[in-house]
Amino acid sequence: LLSRHHTRQTTQNHTKWRPAVAVLGPDHPDTLTTRNDLAWWQGEAGDPAGAAAAFEALLADRLRVLGPDHPDTLTTRNDLGRWEGEAGDPAGAAAAFEALLADRLRVLGPDHPDTHITRTNLARWRGDAGDSAGAAAAFEALLADSLRVLGPDHPHTLTTRNNLAYWRGEAGDPSGAAAATEALLADRLRVLGPDHPHTLTTRANLARWQGEAGDPAGAAAAFKAILADQLRVLGSDHPHSHIFITRVNLARWQGEAGDSAGAVAAFEALLADQLRTLGPDHPYTLVTRNSLAYWSRHTGH
Repeated sequence: LLSRHHTRQTTQNHTKWRPAVAVLGPDHPDTLTTRNDLAWWQGEAGDPAGAAAAFEALLADRLRVLGPDHPDTLTTRNDLGRWEGEAGDPAGAAAAFEALLADRLRVLGPDHPDTHITRTNLARWRGDAGDSAGAAAAFEALLADSLRVLGPDHPHTLTTRNNLAYWRGEAGDPSGAAAATEALLADRLRVLGPDHPHTLTTRANLARWQGEAGDPAGAAAAFKAILADQLRVLGSDHPHSHIFITRVNLARWQGEAGDSAGAVAAFEALLADQLRTLGPDHPYTLVTRNSLAYWSRHTGH
């Protein structure tokens, strides 16, 4: 569960910034904000490269109109870095967030929420660029500051603990990741309750690291219980991607625990639902077909 710095939203129609240009002019703050929102939703709609290009163009205008230290300019740099990473350039995203962090520290100081978010994003993209240990170290330092500034139960503190556990596991310590996630789950249950999406995500992360630490049967059992709760809370046809991801993980760990035939059956059922709800070309559908082929081989086919 990785933090995102969502831009502030307006009540304007995100798809109609050209009329805003005609009425207000290209440099009006509302026009620039509408362009920002349009670019953001372009990325959320599945076009990260287009979003990055739109933010790059917007940044040039915000620098010209507002200057380099205006909050909206800094936010646009944040969003540009995010979509650069989502478009396939994690190293470029990490470099962009490193430069942004220096300016946010200078303009806002070390304890401002936006500085905290920038440090989160920098650590995330550093990890995605291949430096898992560096990401874990960055989140460990960030956690100390979150505890000091925000307290142990603040959502950002809990998310930082989640991210630290994740990158600790990615850096080669799945047992440590499992232990940290188990401790986090206790606090998520206390603060958020059992049905909160973040609690369910933490349970899924714990199951994953249990499996990676050598307990595939325990991971499969945990994902089976998580799936039952997600279906109860969200419904079987809810567009929430976590249900599909949980079914993928359940099938995977069934196979890892020695039940290749059960994994095949689970992936076949999942594929049918994904073809019905997502279509044949969706990335999740393609991943499921790949996994189905993999486990079919393990059954002798």
